[in-house]
Amino acid sequence: MRTLNVALSDRAYDIHIGADLLAAGTPILGRLASDRVAVVSNTVVAPLYLAKLTAPLRAAGVRVTEIILPDGEAYKNWETLNAIFDALLADRCDRTTTVIALGGGVVGDLAGFAAATYQRGVPLIQVPTTVLAQVDSSVGGKTGINHPRGKNMIGAFWQPKLVLADTDTLATLPDRELSAGLAEVIKYGLIRDLAFLEWIEANVGRLMARDPEALAYAIERSCANKAEVVAGDERETAQDNGRALLNLGHTFGHAIETGTGYGTWLHGEGVAAGTVMAAELSRRLGWLDADDVSRIRDLLARARLPVKGAPLGAERYLDLMGHDKKVIAGRMRLVLLKRLGEAITWSDASESDIRTAIDACCA
Repeated sequence: MRTLNVALSDRAYDIHIGADLLAAGTPILGRLASDRVAVVSNTVVAPLYLAKLTAPLRAAGVRVTEIILPDGEAYKNWETLNAIFDALLADRCDRTTTVIALGGGVVGDLAGFAAATYQRGVPLIQVPTTVLAQVDSSVGGKTGINHPRGKNMIGAFWQPKLVLADTDTLATLPDRELSAGLAEVIKYGLIRDLAFLEWIEANVGRLMARDPEALAYAIERSCANKAEVVAGDERETAQDNGRALLNLGHTFGHAIETGTGYGTWLHGEGVAAGTVMAAELSRRLGWLDADDVSRIRDLLARARLPVKGAPLGAERYLDLMGHDKKVIAGRMRLVLLKRLGEAITWSDASESDIRTAIDACCA
């Protein structure tokens, strides 16, 4: 087991990464506020891993409430969130009950938002079971649900007490979900870790083949990058070079997810196509050259990720991007690349350049 720490003063917590961690029980038992937990999972993950996670807890005398949600981004909404509240209330869960999120990013976001708001806040533990959740969404405290007008527009910052990333759970991950998670791994190399980007380029075949050593290293390096960024700008308030840099490709990608209907494109797929758009815009601003953009496209393609955006039309993209959380005082803040390995937030790109970059990447 490898352990990283997210340094947030009195809200600091550990990220444990390794094989066969679900059955251990000890890391979770040491973080419980009482002998009550509510495990939130979904219809895909629960049959595979719920019993393995809860067996050591039950053996230690912990009372477990199981909450099983439908699977998919389409269910990341008020109705599903309310179903979690209904189950917590029906089982008389009190404010010392720890909510455990067992699943991918959707489960983590829903369970996290429920934990942040149920009885004004209860403890949370994240047990991510996808690459995307292990390297990104389970770390940093962002929780929330989607709105028809925009992705993740309603939510709260709520840090977990622990993140337990069992790499064995990736063995059952569909190939498409594996690729979607690698989009976030590649992101870390592009925005702040050129050496890691070069490692990914040399080892993407091993990652696609689910080599355990390669996956464990990629997860650890990604989490280390995110933990450092989050510790410096927990609530994404820095105007420059803060947590917003983690959103490379996301403004374009969220437009794709919203515009095509939640669940049509996986989050990582939208991020991949959005990253190409951000790279193309960076080229038009004179920061990247054509070879840099080709290098990014090639790596994403080798990870079996889309490098062209959904054909929504530039006007629809701009409308959806106008609802993004990074819009401040009516100005769109985009995360772009000054060079490979260095990202920047930029509010001065012209609408004409943005339109041209979108059109070039959707043709």
